[in-house]
Amino acid sequence: MQQRCTAYVLARRFDFDAIGTQLAHNYRLSHFRNTLHIEEAGGNIFLFDYGVVLFWGLNVDGERRILDVIAPFLVEPLSEAISDDFTFEHTNEAATRIRSDYITLSDDDVMTKLALSHGIAQSVKLAELESYAERTIESTAHIPRNMAESGSSRLSRKEIARMRGRLFLVESDILLHHALLDTPEFFWEYPELEMHYSHMASYLDVTPRVEVLNKKLQVIHDMFGMLADEQKHKHSSMLEWIIIWLIAIEILIFILHDFFKII
Repeated sequence: MQQRCTAYVLARRFDFDAIGTQLAHNYRLSHFRNTLHIEEAGGNIFLFDYGVVLFWGLNVDGERRILDVIAPFLVEPLSEAISDDFTFEHTNEAATRIRSDYITLSDDDVMTKLALSHGIAQSVKLAELESYAERTIESTAHIPRNMAESGSSRLSRKEIARMRGRLFLVESDILLHHALLDTPEFFWEYPELEMHYSHMASYLDVTPRVEVLNKKLQVIHDMFGMLADEQKHKHSSMLEWIIIWLIAIEILIFILHDFFKII
């Protein structure tokens, strides 16, 4: 029988200690590296500390119930959750397969589902970072256009400083989560499960998408450098004008003193 497998990115991260304490009162809970596993109504739920939750075998009402329970423990919740969904089925086939978002499981082992979940969780988290980078690039696209047309960003020194701060936060935030896109440390302890993760990560094009994200990150980094140069130029220009005016004042004082005997 086909069942639902759904993944959601809800926040930048979970308050993992608090959420584990709360869930332990009402659910059967297992702890893995950076992951919590809950058994619920014949299904499985995996919570990843970087703000992703996966449901295996729960209906829509069951998912909503868990989402309501974990809602208070979201740190920097997203304005709109990012999701991905699959269907799955247990069969007697020799190997787990994935085709057209349909997962054929060769067994009902929760560890197999956890290994696959790591790949799915990375994919939806990557979708969040991709969207974050794209929005940043789109919102700052006018800056290089202005510089190409006029040679200046047309921003004040204060606006440049704010934009640099914003770009720095975006860049550092993406880099902070970038390590999550490598092979999870979970598979150091369970290397026999890594083939399931690799299969899912390959199906979801995680590696090529990370490469594209790196290029977008480079665009943001270049924009940061461009604004830094612009800010330095404006600062240098201001200092030059200050020096020019000081020299002009000094000359004026000299003329008034030596020729007109005023000062």
